[in-house]
Amino acid sequence: MIRVLIVDDSLVAQEFLNHIFSSDPEIKVVGTASNGEEALEFVRSNKPDVITMDIHMPKLNGFEATRRIMETQPIPIVIVSGSSTVKEVSTAFKAVEAGAVAIVARPRSIGHPAYEKTARELIQTVKLMSEVKVVKRLPHARKKVVPSVPKVEVMETRREVQVVAIGASTGGPIVLQTILSGVGKKFPVPILIAQHIASGFIAGFVQWLSESSGFPVHLAADGELLLPGHAYVAPDGYHLMVNHGNRIALKRNENPNGLSPLVSYLFRSTAKVFGQGAIGILLTGMGRDGAEELKFMKEKGAVTIAQDEATSVVFGMPKEAIELNAATHVLSPDQIVQFLLHMVSRKDV
Repeated sequence: MIRVLIVDDSLVAQEFLNHIFSSDPEIKVVGTASNGEEALEFVRSNKPDVITMDIHMPKLNGFEATRRIMETQPIPIVIVSGSSTVKEVSTAFKAVEAGAVAIVARPRSIGHPAYEKTARELIQTVKLMSEVKVVKRLPHARKKVVPSVPKVEVMETRREVQVVAIGASTGGPIVLQTILSGVGKKFPVPILIAQHIASGFIAGFVQWLSESSGFPVHLAADGELLLPGHAYVAPDGYHLMVNHGNRIALKRNENPNGLSPLVSYLFRSTAKVFGQGAIGILLTGMGRDGAEELKFMKEKGAVTIAQDEATSVVFGMPKEAIELNAATHVLSPDQIVQFLLHMVSRKDV
């Protein structure tokens, strides 16, 4: 039985989420809180398995509540956002920086065509996140002290890298932040990103990722020329691809109930256009999207990387790639940074 605490300042929202969770026999709502202070008080005397957290609440908002919980009694926290404005979604991703393990959109109302799908996504996320091992965040970690990382031994021969393609799902945003901030805005090749994300969240995600990493991140436009030192993310409702001429190609998502954007489209088109001039990276996430296509990239001569199990929030996608022998390297996020900087360096070893 997964014990859930619902934190939301709206009683209607509390009852709605309670109704959704009551439909699953493996989930039990053990409490509700109307603000961050009540959540902290509940956690002190009862330790739920998962917390669903709203962001905008009186007294103590969801961002501060997440930070304090992760610094005292770490528990998997899922941000449930009822807003898709750029500013509020960007704020929600700051809660991920503070230690929240996932962000999901609040399910659609009962009777809405998307109710079943969105309710199922929330239940699935809560179940999955209940298994994540979270660690205490020290207060000084907020100062962004860069830990010393054992240097990865790079056996790969340097080559003319033309593009880096990255696929990610659950747990991906923080890893992407680590990679982009680590390589820096002077990185001499373009980076393409397919991050599974709920509809309405993408613009806020791009703003947060760009501001927090210091790396120029953009919503991709069809036909746009790829520029070095810039990252591109597919807009809502589209899959991200590339075509000959170093330009972006967008494909409309014809399956509104499926994942978006699909990593498979990005990796396959990158392999066909750039071949051995590409680096493909498959990060943390549930399922197998992109695993076979990472192997296709490898067969076309590209360098391929899968995130390691120890640092993956969900080891689904990287594990599938590793089992398919699709990854030439299995690395942590910090090692991925070192690897990328090594591969694009113009200096001799």
